[in-house]
Amino acid sequence: MASTLEAKKFSWTDLPVDAPMDLISRQRIIGEKMMVSRVVLEPGFRVPTHEHENEQISIVLEGRIRFTVGPEGSPDATDIDCVAGETLHLPSNVPHAAEAIERCVILDLFSPPSEKTGVDAHSS
Repeated sequence: MASTLEAKKFSWTDLPVDAPMDLISRQRIIGEKMMVSRVVLEPGFRVPTHEHENEQISIVLEGRIRFTVGPEGSPDATDIDCVAGETLHLPSNVPHAAEAIERCVILDLFSPPSEKTGVDAHSS
């Protein structure tokens, strides 16, 4: 069991911000077995269909985002809109894309953690 000596407190206002693609800013806390990213997406942000080994849980705090889940161009692909107060669970290796319909603030939880996510794979 971890002691309080191993616990670490963070403040979003103190964490560095990066912008791996246009129309997104991101802050991350990377732990041993999970990672949380606070992302702000501006309207029109879009990340193309991708998949990753990480299990992902996206918690929408503000705004509206459209996820497309399933292989790109497939009749099995489904659009799922999420608004503030809603959460989407994406299991490992599930193809998905995302588009900000409105300005969004989202907490993305990833397990296991990784330096690269879908937005990093599509950065220029």
